[in-house]
Amino acid sequence: MAWTRTVRERARARISEAQSRNAPPPFVAGPDMGGDTPPPVVVVGHKSDSEVLPRAVRTAGAWAWRFILFVLAAYLFLRVVALLRVVIIPVVVAILLAALFQPASAALVRRGVNRSFSAGLVLFAALVLVFGGLGLIVRTFIAQLGDLSTQVSDGIREIQTWLARSPLHVTDRQLDQYLDQARAAITENQGSLTSGALSTAATVGEVVTGFFLVLFTLFFFLRDGGQIWSFLCRLLPRDARLPTARAGHYSWHTLVSYVHATVLVAFVDALGIGIGLMIVGVPLVLPLAALVFLGAFIPVIGATVAGAAAVLVALVANGPVSALIVLAIVIGVQQLEGHVLQPLIMGRAVALHPLAVILAIAAGIVLAGIVGGLIAVPLLAVLNTAIRYLIDHPQGEPTPNRQPPGTEPTGDEAPAEEQRQAEDLPPARTSVAGA
Repeated sequence: MAWTRTVRERARARISEAQSRNAPPPFVAGPDMGGDTPPPVVVVGHKSDSEVLPRAVRTAGAWAWRFILFVLAAYLFLRVVALLRVVIIPVVVAILLAALFQPASAALVRRGVNRSFSAGLVLFAALVLVFGGLGLIVRTFIAQLGDLSTQVSDGIREIQTWLARSPLHVTDRQLDQYLDQARAAITENQGSLTSGALSTAATVGEVVTGFFLVLFTLFFFLRDGGQIWSFLCRLLPRDARLPTARAGHYSWHTLVSYVHATVLVAFVDALGIGIGLMIVGVPLVLPLAALVFLGAFIPVIGATVAGAAAVLVALVANGPVSALIVLAIVIGVQQLEGHVLQPLIMGRAVALHPLAVILAIAAGIVLAGIVGGLIAVPLLAVLNTAIRYLIDHPQGEPTPNRQPPGTEPTGDEAPAEEQRQAEDLPPARTSVAGA
């Protein structure tokens, strides 16, 4: 039929049209094949940084910007600490005092005493001890001040005679000239001395404020220290709560051991130097012994500086011979501390390399003065324990011996401990260690 023929022709036409649309373009020969069409242009993309820069340069750059961010964060943290130093320093001092007195408060609580009453009782006993000692030191200083002035005058004349007869041949005229220069320097810097006195008055106000803040904070640390730490740990993500809480637990035990060991070492230093000063007949024995006790809280250099003050007092009060005897006593006590007390007492509390201690004290003094030097070593000890624990026990499991990590055995226990650790190692590592 005519209409069916028409439909078939239209269908064939549409199929042919569709095939012609989808067919590839006809091949046209280029100039090298005898044609006139130019060859296609190929565009090459730019190389990425990973293809251009060496791997070492890329790694160094990645570490560099991360290090810059770390330094910037540390700088901002120190700026915030500097702004809040009136609050932060009393809190840090309260933490150290809490580490000293917490065992006594915990012992009272274990015997059924109320936590608030035990904390208040320990705090009151500490205040009586501190102010009683300060009162005794002040009374001794006032009582010996008159005799000291006479001894100092005689000592200065003896030093002048010794300098004149020494190879230096320093005459009285030269000494008077030096004294006149010192007076002139004081007169010229009178303005700066006045401003220093005003800043000292402001510092006294900060000290008084800090003292009451220490008392208030110490009371609550003794009463609610565990609850405060648990509350802080609950602010962390769930997976980090248990490891952080246990790391803080071990770090606190390290801090308690460190503070107690430091107090014991400081007491032995003060007792030894005080007895030596008493035998030699140096005035102000009790104040100088107290100065040695306080200075010993800054390891390595604190007791040495306090001993130098004792030598100076012996020099101006009793003369060069007494000063040399006191110097020998100070050196002997320091040797006793370094070779007996530190390994025997401090080594059981925390194991820190002497270089790390010196660098920590230097950095603390540069950043925060005397307070920085005081808290540098305990802060380093706490960080040492926490980091070692988190590296070895990232899931928060307790240590095998339930003791804080970061301590090392000393003396005769070291070989036995090394043997035990060698037996606990896998066979391959043991053979390598033995080789």
